[in-house]
Amino acid sequence: MTLDHKAEGPPAFRAPPLSCDAHFHVFGAEGQYPYASEEPLRYKPPQAPLADYLDLAAHLGMERFVFVQPSAYGRDNACMLDAMKEVGIARCRGIVDVEEDVPDSVLAEMDAIGVRGVRINYSPVKPRIDGFSRQMLPRIRRLEARCRELGWHLDFLGPGWLTAELLPVLASLTVPFSVAHMGMFLASDGPDQPGFRAFIDVLKRDEVQGYAKFTGTYRMATPPDYADAAPMARALVEAVPDRIIWGSDYPHLSFAHLVGSVQLFNLLGDWADGAARQKILVENPARLFGF
Repeated sequence: MTLDHKAEGPPAFRAPPLSCDAHFHVFGAEGQYPYASEEPLRYKPPQAPLADYLDLAAHLGMERFVFVQPSAYGRDNACMLDAMKEVGIARCRGIVDVEEDVPDSVLAEMDAIGVRGVRINYSPVKPRIDGFSRQMLPRIRRLEARCRELGWHLDFLGPGWLTAELLPVLASLTVPFSVAHMGMFLASDGPDQPGFRAFIDVLKRDEVQGYAKFTGTYRMATPPDYADAAPMARALVEAVPDRIIWGSDYPHLSFAHLVGSVQLFNLLGDWADGAARQKILVENPARLFGF
């Protein structure tokens, strides 16, 4: 059960017009859509219907939305696609999880309703396996080729050690990409940790079309106020303000009882001034997702 956003009060700052929540999930009632066969699931899937999310979005001032396929549904994207159809392509985009050999006709149908990316998703707490990125490479390269044909991008989630290992691959991609949760580099290790600095260096390259996501702060920083995330977020804002997007990561899954959606939004007001927030909430997602 997520904390009541209305009980948190109004946001600390006003979102600019056409602000975009670039990373959140919706879930149907239990039994409405099949869960992945993965055992056990990473988390107990909540009920988080579209109506509840849109109520939060209005409270935060979000006018554009990017649905992201949650791991609990595996590669059955039906719940998300149904919600996208309800909202309409004028206001929403989506990031799906698909097999590398998914038929062109299926991708074309997804593209028509606003899908613009494919997720490459590993548990943020996956134990370190040196060289694991090599096992990922065939899937990455095949999906890169599929995305290039469609004008889509690749969206990555994994632990910080894996982000660091993938940096040479990310730098070589011929399509745009995004990386969730600031790369999942732990805030307790600070903004000068080698993997994080190398991540920023990749994002700074003119030939690279990469974006860091301000999402899931509670996954990489220390509760209750996540203050140790601020130096890392500010380092990104200072270095690559044109390469950051923001997402609520609603409904916060196994962290829902610990964190408030308004609290997470308010962090952005502490990390970035009005000019940077305009880029992060409006201009950057418009460029990446084609709004």
